Amino acid sequence: MEGAVRGRFATWVRRELKLQRGDERSERRRAARTRTVADVTNEQFERLSLNIRLQHGLMAISIVLLVLTGIPLKFHESGWARALIGLFGGPDVSPIVHRVGAVGLITVGLWHLAYITLFREGRWNLMHLLPRPKDALDAFQQIKFYLGLTDERPKFDRFSYIEKFDYWAVYWGMVIMIGSGTVLWFTDFWLRWAPKWATDIAKEAHSDEALLATLAIVIWHFYNVHLNPHKFPINRTFLDGKISARDMIEEHPLEYERLMNERQQQQAATSPGGES
Repeated sequence: MEGAVRGRFATWVRRELKLQRGDERSERRRAARTRTVADVTNEQFERLSLNIRLQHGLMAISIVLLVLTGIPLKFHESGWARALIGLFGGPDVSPIVHRVGAVGLITVGLWHLAYITLFREGRWNLMHLLPRPKDALDAFQQIKFYLGLTDERPKFDRFSYIEKFDYWAVYWGMVIMIGSGTVLWFTDFWLRWAPKWATDIAKEAHSDEALLATLAIVIWHFYNVHLNPHKFPINRTFLDGKISARDMIEEHPLEYERLMNERQQQQAATSPGGES
């Protein structure tokens, strides 16, 4: 009996010490963040250019149309699916709406391809979106931070590993969806050159990738961008393209440092006596 009581007491002490250390870590994190942003002004930085925001808008509208008219086909035996198809005009009209969304997605895909090849801004952003070894280290550091094993968050530059995952997942998804969707749209043409099983594979790939993309958008993208406690209920950057200095320091400290250094260098170059 005495041994059992001693064991329970030791377990309680360890748990209390662990909770206390966790509270101390949380307090240090809050204090560090408060000191970091205490003197930050209300300055706004451009995060997304008008070109990017227009691309995002067209893609968002296209995806909404594709999801609302496409996902019900996968669950066509359910009542909600039949009701949603009926909302878009039934089986005769909803495929037309779906193809309108498909044209929008193809358009934004070609638009973005031109953007990252013909525009200097696009090429610059693409270079910063390429995966690097630091992304794996940042992900590991983030996990350690969430588990309370360190007080230091990973420091992100222009794009975090989460944003890079978002970007490349969309690009890969567009290749799959547009490729398989084109086969399904022009089935008779493709059957002249390919066996029947090729169109069957395209149908399954289109259906499964559509469900995966929908879940990724709703669960992953919406939470990280809009629904997490720091951004809820909406992150307005996709509308006005702006990010505050406070958010820049919190989310992209390396980019903020670079911009501040560039500003100081420009000021030094233009100030009296700054030119050599």
